[in-house]
Formats: sequence, C-alpha cells, structure tokens
Amino acid sequence: MRQQEPALLVGNMHILVSNDDGYTAAGIKALAQEMSRFGKVTVVAPEHNHSGSSNSLTLNKPLTVTHVEDNVYVVSGTPSDCVHMALTGLLGERPDLVVSGINCGANMGDDTMYSGTVAAAIEGYIFGIDSIAFSQTDRGWGELESAAKIAGLIVEKFTARRQPDLPAVLLNVNIPNMPFDALQ
Repeated sequence: MRQQEPALLVGNMHILVSNDDGYTAAGIKALAQEMSRFGKVTVVAPEHNHSGSSNSLTLNKPLTVTHVEDNVYVVSGTPSDCVHMALTGLLGERPDLVVSGINCGANMGDDTMYSGTVAAAIEGYIFGIDSIAFSQTDRGWGELESAAKIAGLIVEKFTARRQPDLPAVLLNVNIPNMPFDALQ
C-alpha cells in the first residue's frame, strides 16, 4: 500500500510566528529559530507585552507596523492584530502554519480564554490555517531550548500526518520546563 504524501513538505513551509510577550521575548526568538528548520519564517509580533489581551483587536486607533529586521515585523497592537495584519496583506502570501509563543507560563483551563498567545493561534485558525499555541508550564523561561525542540517535534509530527483536504486545526500545547531528554 502506498503512503499518502504529507500535506506540508518540511523545508518548504512558510511559518508565521507571533506571541503575546512581545517581539523581544526569549520565547518567540527560540520558537522562530526552531521553526526555521521547516523553511521560511516570518515573525509578526507586538511591540510590547500583551499578556491577557485575549482575542481583542485594536479598533479605536491606527496601528503601525515596523520592519525591524529581515522577516521580523513589529505591530503596535495585540497578538490578534499581528496575525490579522499579517494575513490580510502584510505577508503577501498565505503561510502554511501559524505558531504562537513560546509563552512564559501555562495556558490551560480558564487561562486559555484570556491568553494572547492562544488568541494569536485562534486568529490563524479563523483564517483557515493550521495554528498551534506553545507555552511553558512554569514562568521564567527555564529549559526554553528544550521547549523549542519539543515544539519542533510537534510541528514535524503534525505536518507529517496532516491531510490537505481536512479543515484547519487549532492546537494549544503546554510544555513542562524540563530537560529535553526527560520530555521525550
């Protein structure tokens, strides 16, 4: 029996990366670096922390976008604003996947309703794009490199099994702050 081709080819993907901790946060830098092994990465993130912003969009003032370095854009709004702006014209092409995080602290239970990290992924999902929110269970960025590697493994396994004719998928992943070997 012949195996079906994966929906997304590793190395040829375009991944949109966002967060709620702001574009200078250690978590988004680690996640963007790890996602780069799958292909092109574009970061569109808030200029400052928007934790707890939920799915809010900025409607009462103009938003600015600043191109701070190659494939990194900073938006003067919320995580939802960032993904919305990226998908409605900033990118110029539809990404294959939206990832958000890595958040400094868990997004579980009721927290998911308020999380800007989860909201960024939800915005991608609303646009019909597979989206994954990544958070560490404890605050403080302990074992961040390990969390990024786990995020990479999850994206790898997800894309390898993803069938192109199915509706978009939204995942919320919380990764323990533990060494990589202990997480496998």
